[in-house]
Amino acid sequence: MKLAVIGAGWAGLSAALQATRLGHHVTVFEASRTLGGRARAVPVSYTHGTQEHHWLLDNGQHILIGAYSQTLALMQCVGTPGTDLLRTPLTLLYPDGQGLRCPDLSRFATNSIATQQILSLLEVVLGITRLPWRLSERWALIARAMRWRQQQFTCAPNLSVADICEGLPQRVLEEFIEPLCVSALNTPPSKASAQVFLRVLQDALLGTAAQDAQAWGLPSHMLLPRTDLGHLFPERAAQALVQAGAKLHTGVRAQLAYAKQGHTPQGWQVQGEDFDQVILATSASDAVKLLDAAKQDAPENIAHYIQCWQHITQALAYEPIATVYAYAPEARLRAPMLALHSSAEHPAQFVFDRGQLQSDPADTQHGLLAFVVSASRGDAATLQAQVLNQARAQLGLELTPVKTLVEKRATFACTPGLQRPCATVAPGLIACGDYIAGPYPATLEGAVRSGLHAVDLLS
Repeated sequence: MKLAVIGAGWAGLSAALQATRLGHHVTVFEASRTLGGRARAVPVSYTHGTQEHHWLLDNGQHILIGAYSQTLALMQCVGTPGTDLLRTPLTLLYPDGQGLRCPDLSRFATNSIATQQILSLLEVVLGITRLPWRLSERWALIARAMRWRQQQFTCAPNLSVADICEGLPQRVLEEFIEPLCVSALNTPPSKASAQVFLRVLQDALLGTAAQDAQAWGLPSHMLLPRTDLGHLFPERAAQALVQAGAKLHTGVRAQLAYAKQGHTPQGWQVQGEDFDQVILATSASDAVKLLDAAKQDAPENIAHYIQCWQHITQALAYEPIATVYAYAPEARLRAPMLALHSSAEHPAQFVFDRGQLQSDPADTQHGLLAFVVSASRGDAATLQAQVLNQARAQLGLELTPVKTLVEKRATFACTPGLQRPCATVAPGLIACGDYIAGPYPATLEGAVRSGLHAVDLLS
């Protein structure tokens, strides 16, 4: 099959790799000259005194978990070594050293799925008991988690995370539920879908580890990138595609059209070239724009399919994520990642020590911290000032700003009962991306699974 993939983010690259592996003739079109979509590297230059720094920073700091089986499998496929990810047990420590710290039980990892599940649950239970909570608070969370497990981590689709956590002690909500919910769904518990939240918990606690247990660890393990996101997967994926004979065009804003005289049954053209089928792997808003032009010359029934798909897609709401990079030569955290106490005045939920994460000695980022503000509000200048005050108050650090990146449409708002667009847009036209209907929120795993599913739908 002659296949066009429009978009070279994680979803598009996953689709292209899978289609190539199945023997299809793939051409990828990417409007940017940088691969990776919203999960990409951004070059930044910064001068401190007489010292100049030239860094490749991420457009947003990402966390993976060991249960991201499809993402990790594809990364292995394109040659990403396990050393490019820092593997740690699930940990949510605050600057004072308190918080959730699960023990590392990976030395007991086995090929037995049942054993892996027991180890993951044991990790979290042991970590919970290390929190500075009263015994009643610890048991309240454990009892609620056991109830979710008995219900097979399912609930009514109209419930929020706050609904299924009603009655839990306030400290459990503030120090455990809220950080997990915001980091996983980028949506506060009062507005976040309980159904999706429970699915993430299920996979993290009861999922299966990646094939290479030594490289990736248990499902509940956090995996922190030690290289920029572009090098972690997109660049290697592009190399694998070219080596397999696929065509990759960057810096090309592709145009989609319905060709009445085309030689293919569906009649789709990209850049004036006929293709058997097309996969739209752009953002939701860009997909809607592409389809506006495509449906003009399409038959009435095709145009109707497209119109219905656009209607659902345009109804999606979005949550922004801001990443504030700040620097001080002496800055070093007690761990590569710390949780922060978040409020309206102190908006960051997490901070990452880039110096501790970097694996390449030539790309030293010692003293550089990345503050993540999920579901951020306000302009970049205001957020930056608030985060610097937060660093002073909670970390005791005087930092200078380096770069503040705000991704206004970082994720869709993962709300209860949300209707997401399906993958099939019209005959011969399939969409993929983290916003497409599926069990996951807007995560790298959601994007990758959507790309693989799009290839499954090729006919």
